[in-house]
Amino acid sequence: MYKRDYYEILGVSREAGDEEIKRAYRKLALKYHPDRNPGDKEAEERFKEAAEAYEVLRDREKRQIYDRFGHEGLEGRGFTGFTGFDDIFASFGDIFEDFFGFGTRRSRTRPRARQGRSLRYDLELTLEEAFEGKEEEIVFHRLENCDNCGGSGMSPGSAPEICATCQGRGQIVRSQGFFQISTTCPACHGQGEIISDPCKSCGGGGKVRVERRINVKIPAGVETGSQLRLRGEGEPGDPGGPPGDLFVVIHVREHEFFKREGKDLFCRIPVSFVQAALGGKLEIPVLGNEGHCELEIPQGTQPGEILRIPGKGMPDLRGYEERGDLYAEILVKVPKKLNSRQRELLEALAETEGLKTSGKKGKKRKKFLNL
Repeated sequence: MYKRDYYEILGVSREAGDEEIKRAYRKLALKYHPDRNPGDKEAEERFKEAAEAYEVLRDREKRQIYDRFGHEGLEGRGFTGFTGFDDIFASFGDIFEDFFGFGTRRSRTRPRARQGRSLRYDLELTLEEAFEGKEEEIVFHRLENCDNCGGSGMSPGSAPEICATCQGRGQIVRSQGFFQISTTCPACHGQGEIISDPCKSCGGGGKVRVERRINVKIPAGVETGSQLRLRGEGEPGDPGGPPGDLFVVIHVREHEFFKREGKDLFCRIPVSFVQAALGGKLEIPVLGNEGHCELEIPQGTQPGEILRIPGKGMPDLRGYEERGDLYAEILVKVPKKLNSRQRELLEALAETEGLKTSGKKGKKRKKFLNL
């Protein structure tokens, strides 16, 4: 597409100085500015054209490239011309405000509302509490909007001042070669305004630290790492944004008898070698109101064998599935001392199996040392 000569657009000679180029651009910007020509497409195009010409000719390096190689030279170095009204108002807003009295509406932007900071609370439970579920009062601290100033940070009755550093835009634009870098204003931190009379209660921050107490309902079946999200219980947003959330993170203490894996529970049950051989029934502890259940030991149960008891594990956190299972690992106990009757019976058993035994009551076993 054909592009007009930048000097021709501004109506200046190729020997024009910086001030002459700036005056020519001001004149055209005043004439064709969109606020003065609403709905006029031709005026809008002329305004874009003048802004692009001024952006090149005001920059010494870009102007030298254009003078030597024309539009093609700039395009070969990444310059794409007019990029939008926001960039023009950010770059040349001072011209419009200082000389024409408009431009502030477009160049100055209010900071976007941001959601408040979310908080974390770590809650420790016993395995029994995780099984049953419970309601727990938690106490934590958070920032809240100051009652005295309503969160504005200003003393009641006062008003903020437009930041003199960025002229209320919240951003400072600097040119580096072909690029324009926009950074947050260090004076107002991007707010565009300065609080000259800060609130005495919050020191101008708009927020104060307060203690908060709430009741949290812990559902049955939670485990370590489970998170309960309490919407809106975090800190307030700024400016005027929605509050953050509170995340209650669950930690379940280790149990002295049960070990947990998901919904399943594991335990170790000691039985005598006679029970393991002959079989039998035992009562073992379980979680819940029943307190215990019956475990059947099959005949010939081997040491380390694991027996499954369906439905005696942890409840499902979602509440619509069956409870997990309980797995009991069998530990076979061998008596260290025998009375005469017990020894007699065991020796008779050994004879039926053709086993050789010490045959003497109380004979001590040899101890082997690790060499």
